[in-house]
Amino acid sequence: MSKANGSIAGYRLTDHTRITELGTWADAITPDGRRAGALRFDPGLVGLPGVRERVVAAVVADRRLAQGGPPGAQGGPPSPQGGSSGLVQVADVVAAGADVWLLTAAAISPSLGDLMAARAVDPPGAAAVLVETAQTLQALHASGLAHGSLHPGTIVIAENGAALLIERGLLDAVRDQEASPERDVSAWATLARSLGASCPEPSARLLDRAAATATLHGLAAAGDVLLGQREALPGGQITRDRLAQEVRNRTTLEIGLNPIPERDEGEIVTLLHAPAFEHFGPGVGTGEPQVETTAARMWRQGAQEAAPARRSGRAARARRRRTVLAAAVFAVVVAGGLLAWFRLSGPSTPLAVTAIEVSAPKKAQGCDADVLITGKISTNGGAGEIRYEWAQSDRKEKILQTQRTTSDKTSYSLPLKWKVSGRSTAKLTATLTVTSPQRLQDKATFTYKC
Repeated sequence: MSKANGSIAGYRLTDHTRITELGTWADAITPDGRRAGALRFDPGLVGLPGVRERVVAAVVADRRLAQGGPPGAQGGPPSPQGGSSGLVQVADVVAAGADVWLLTAAAISPSLGDLMAARAVDPPGAAAVLVETAQTLQALHASGLAHGSLHPGTIVIAENGAALLIERGLLDAVRDQEASPERDVSAWATLARSLGASCPEPSARLLDRAAATATLHGLAAAGDVLLGQREALPGGQITRDRLAQEVRNRTTLEIGLNPIPERDEGEIVTLLHAPAFEHFGPGVGTGEPQVETTAARMWRQGAQEAAPARRSGRAARARRRRTVLAAAVFAVVVAGGLLAWFRLSGPSTPLAVTAIEVSAPKKAQGCDADVLITGKISTNGGAGEIRYEWAQSDRKEKILQTQRTTSDKTSYSLPLKWKVSGRSTAKLTATLTVTSPQRLQDKATFTYKC
C-alpha cells in the first residue's frame, strides 16, 4: 500500500491506494463530492515511446463503444458507472509534469479481489459476476476490442452489485500488443474456476462446467450454462444482493473518504480531448494522414510542455488562470467539432424488435430427446440490448437471457435446447417472450412419445 499526495485536476486523492502492473490506483473524490478513481501510471512505462498515444487511443475506443454501441446505448452520453458498456468510464487522461494520470467517473473500489479475499462473494453473486463479465467481453469482442488483463483486480463491484471492468486495453497499450479475445476467454475461465473453488457443491460444479464450456465453445455458451442451470445455486437464483450489501457496508467506512490536504498541482494538460477529437475527423481507419493540431502537439510533447515549476503563490495563480482560459477555448472548439460531427452522422436509431417467430420439430420426439427449439427475432437495425425469456411448459422456472444487437444486423437466432426424458406421451410448449425494449411473444408445440 503506497500513499498518494494531494490532488490532481480537481480530484482529491485519498490515502487508500493499490499498486498494479500499470502504476498506482488511488480512491479519489470528484469536485462535486462523488467517489471516483485516479491511476498514476508508472513513469517507467508511460515514458516509453508510443505508450501515451496508445493509452489515449484505448480510452477513446472505450468512449465510442459506450456512446454508440452495445447494450443500452442509444447515442446518448455514457453512464459514469459504465451501465451501457460494462466498463467504469474514464473521465479524463491528464499530464502533470512527467506524470500521466487516468481519472475515472465512478468508484474503482472495492474490486472483486477485495471481496474474494474477505470471503464476501456468495455463489449467486459469483454467477452474477461471471454472467455480466461474459456479456461485457462479448460486446468488446464484437466491436473488435479486448480487455487484455481480466482478473479479480480489474473487476469493480458497483454500489448496486454490478460487475464493471477497469483497465480495458491499457496493458495491451503499454506492451504494444494486439487485442486477444482468446486471452480474455482463457482469463474468464480461470476466474470462473477461482470463484468456484470457494463455493460449496453443487454450485462449484456449475462454475467449473461454465469454465470448461467457455474454453470449448465460447463465452455465450458459458453464459447459457449459468443461466440455464441456476437450480445448482442456493435458492435457484443469480443475484447481486449480497455483493451490493458488502459494497454498502464498505463505503460507510473510511475507504475513499479521507482526502489528503490539497497542494499546488502545477499546470495540468488534458490529453484525452485532442486524440478523441481527431478520431471523429477524416482519415479514421483509412490510413489517411491527419493534421497535427496545437492540442495534438501538447499531447505528443506532454511531459515537456507540462513540466511544473515551483513558483511564488502569485505566479501559480496567474498560471492557473491561463490554464483555465486555454481549457475554456479548447472546450468551445471541441464542442463545435463534435456538434458538426453529430449533425453529419445523424441521430442513432432507437432499438426496436419488429418480429418474433418460434418453431419446433414437427415430428414426434422419442425417449430421452434433446429437442432444439428455434427462436428468431427481427429488429429495425438499432444497436442495444434485447432482454428475453424462454418458458417451458413442463417447468415453472423461466430462462432469462439477453441478446446484444448491432446496427449492421437485423436478424438474430435465439435457440433453446430442451432435454426431455421419462416415459410419457405429451404435448410440450416452448414460449419465447421479448421483455425489452418492448414486449412481444410467440410459442411452438411439439409431441413427446416414450
